[in-house]
Amino acid sequence: MKNYTYIGKSVTKVDGKEKVSGAAVYTEDIDFGPDLLYAEIVESEHAHALINNIDTSEAEKIPEVVKIVTGKEFPYRFGLYMKDRFVFAQDRVRFVGEQIAAVVARCPKAAKRAAKLVKVDYTPLPKITNQMEALEEDALLIHENLGEYEHVPWFFPKAKTNIAHWRKTKKGDVEKAFEESDFVLEDTYHVPRYSHCAIEPHAAIGKYDYSGRLTIWASSQSPHTQRHLFAEALAPLGITHKDVRVIAPHVGGGFGSKAGVTMEILAAAVAVTVQGHPVKIMWSREREFYNTYQRLGVKLKLKIGVKKNGKITAVKHQLYWDAGAYVEYGANVVNAVGLSAIGPYNVENVHIDSVCIYTNLPPGGAYRGFGYSEFLFGLESHISRIAKEIGIEPVEMRKINAIREGDLTAYGAHMNPNGLLEAINKVEQEINSDEYTSTEPNKVI
Repeated sequence: MKNYTYIGKSVTKVDGKEKVSGAAVYTEDIDFGPDLLYAEIVESEHAHALINNIDTSEAEKIPEVVKIVTGKEFPYRFGLYMKDRFVFAQDRVRFVGEQIAAVVARCPKAAKRAAKLVKVDYTPLPKITNQMEALEEDALLIHENLGEYEHVPWFFPKAKTNIAHWRKTKKGDVEKAFEESDFVLEDTYHVPRYSHCAIEPHAAIGKYDYSGRLTIWASSQSPHTQRHLFAEALAPLGITHKDVRVIAPHVGGGFGSKAGVTMEILAAAVAVTVQGHPVKIMWSREREFYNTYQRLGVKLKLKIGVKKNGKITAVKHQLYWDAGAYVEYGANVVNAVGLSAIGPYNVENVHIDSVCIYTNLPPGGAYRGFGYSEFLFGLESHISRIAKEIGIEPVEMRKINAIREGDLTAYGAHMNPNGLLEAINKVEQEINSDEYTSTEPNKVI
């Protein structure tokens, strides 16, 4: 066995002492002096509605208010994988909490007070909060112009539907393999949405200086991605990549909620409207639960065929993801799962449909596992049930089907060297050890 420098050994975190001592500086802790302004966001009260009018006249009367920003200042679409959203809503809102305006003031209390005075006139529209309803033939279209949106080449939206992206992966002859199987199990699993609940709420501070440079300090897992998207989103204002810098101080937990771009774009856009002043936007704990990325909800339809010896012959895995009102980072989660939804197993016949579906819920994104935790819940549950039905130990079932070096993945790539069998064996040893098989009533295991 190789003697690695770091693998398999304890290491001291570079920032460990700084954090445990309380010396670490997070985004909220940065002192910008008396020039700092504060922005409060006006959010949609409806899951789906037309915006008829935004009246800011009363809010403008608050003495400390410096600027009120609406969608009029930023009438162009942007997006990480598909340009399907605006910085501030234009003529329509698609989820409760969608950003409509920002009130910028000299103190946070004044910003909050003025934001409550902004009056928005809506015409409520029917809403969809279940991705399976969104797939129905006569379902209301959440994005009527989906077919016109710019997107990355590996994206496959379906115009005139609520399908934002559909990743299909096929290998072998699934139907023939099912016919030749000794046992077939088919069932449906459901994983709901989750909130990340990081200790530090989202925070971002933007400053557009008089030399035309934009700097964003953000609690961010993706500073380079954010820099790219800010430059693209604000390009109509003459801002280019060379003009944008993103600084990520210590991050007080993210787990995927601070990957990609969520509220940080607001700080970038608002800062451009108050040149020379840093502007802070801080999410409340309440907002963390409804206005940041959430784990995508998913419905998994799973069909697996096996031989009597436990060998998996075919997997048909259909995954229907609730991506929310805008695809953002969630689309990449859907895409990754669409390539890998057979898990760590060698399967010769595969049919995967991973579908990214619009609903009138908050946008979804990465969450501790990038979609793998969700689909593996269904897959591993299914495999354990099959093992019980055909009389094979669950651990043995996994050894029989474990993918090995050189085996083909679902999308046709050769598997790299891996320690899967070693890991299964070690887990089996731990499960069978005396520590975990004690019959003593009060023994803690």
